[in-house]
Amino acid sequence: MAKHKTPMLDQLESGPWPSFVSDLKAEAESRAKNERGVEFQIPQDVVEDILGVLELSYKHGRTHWKHGGIVGVFGYGGGVIGRYCDQPEMLPGVAHFHTLRVNQPAGKFYKTEYLRKICDLWEFRGSGITNMHGSTGDIILLGTTTPQLEEIFYEMTHNLKQDLGGSGSNLRTPSDCIGQARCEYACYDTQALCYNLTMEYQDELHRPAFPYKFKFKFDGCPNGCVASIARADMSFIGTWRDNIRIDQEAVQAYIGGELNPNANDHNGRDWGPFDIHKEVIELCPTKCMWMEDKKLMIEDKECTRCMHCINVMPRALRIGEDRGCSILVGAKAPILDGAQMSSLLVPFIKVEEPYDEIKELIEKIWDWWMEEGKNRERLGELIKRQGFQKLLEVTGIDPIPQHVQEPRHNPYIFWKEDEVPGGFERDIKEFRKYHQR
Repeated sequence: MAKHKTPMLDQLESGPWPSFVSDLKAEAESRAKNERGVEFQIPQDVVEDILGVLELSYKHGRTHWKHGGIVGVFGYGGGVIGRYCDQPEMLPGVAHFHTLRVNQPAGKFYKTEYLRKICDLWEFRGSGITNMHGSTGDIILLGTTTPQLEEIFYEMTHNLKQDLGGSGSNLRTPSDCIGQARCEYACYDTQALCYNLTMEYQDELHRPAFPYKFKFKFDGCPNGCVASIARADMSFIGTWRDNIRIDQEAVQAYIGGELNPNANDHNGRDWGPFDIHKEVIELCPTKCMWMEDKKLMIEDKECTRCMHCINVMPRALRIGEDRGCSILVGAKAPILDGAQMSSLLVPFIKVEEPYDEIKELIEKIWDWWMEEGKNRERLGELIKRQGFQKLLEVTGIDPIPQHVQEPRHNPYIFWKEDEVPGGFERDIKEFRKYHQR
């Protein structure tokens, strides 16, 4: 019999989708029976009390977690999020319910042996509840008590060879897509760059000293499988600067129905005969494609690398061969000042070890942000407050057209007099006279 009545939580099981409530109930029952004979190091009814505190929060319309002080492991300032319940007498199993962020492997490749070991550790010293994965990318281990933190950390670092991730005002755990390990669209080795920067910036990852959190995310191509353009303070998005490669025979095979579009992924729907004008050419955002003498033509200078045509006809179109990445900055979720998408800073850069050019750019940005950023101000908010031109000045990057979204409408590049070639001085004087009149 359930320890707590949860009528509102029960409603979440009634829809068509799998519910986390069902998972929690199954874990609570398993823990109560203890069929594996585990010697639990935290209260056996912890999951039952999680259901209880959730129901109470829904009933009262407010959280029942409180900030009760900072907890962590020796030598680290991040990686553990302290959490305490404000009803410890009613719900003793969650009086302490600390969360650990565990640094996920690049590309999220696991051996089943590793997953078994980390689950066994968490069943023994934690609640058994995990989140695979958090929004930053980490493995999230939900719920343990203060005395268990050092024990878990020792077991992880010594036996699992596994580090904690980031939390607090520091570099958060860098996260990448599967990259060249499995994806033909990857324009650079996301795993290599992610691992290198993770190792390089250990101090920034584990000892919070920033104005607020800072996230690296690595997308191997513009498809953006880790959504870096929407979530990362610094996005590394794979791209190419030569032409899309075209196999004209394969183009005709798609048109003739010999090849299925979207790599056979129709989501159970029959789309009928393939129409290249309707499904590819007319959907190009810059209208840079057309058919000529039964050949697909692309004006590559107008291409914005949206990937739609390549995704629809992967056998006919392939990414270019001169590959690297674009670097964008300033994305964030809507915490303090609304959501922001990242802005383009470096249109193209080669991604080659030892990545010195990338690291130099990172450190220039950090120096400016740490000097000028307010408490709890993300990089994107600082750019919004001081201007994108200020960012260009501190990074030493010259303004280019790609930095302006809509020329003459909302430009945020303003030329200084000493930067304007002599031939334009007369035009500037005339422009000023006109506006003075």
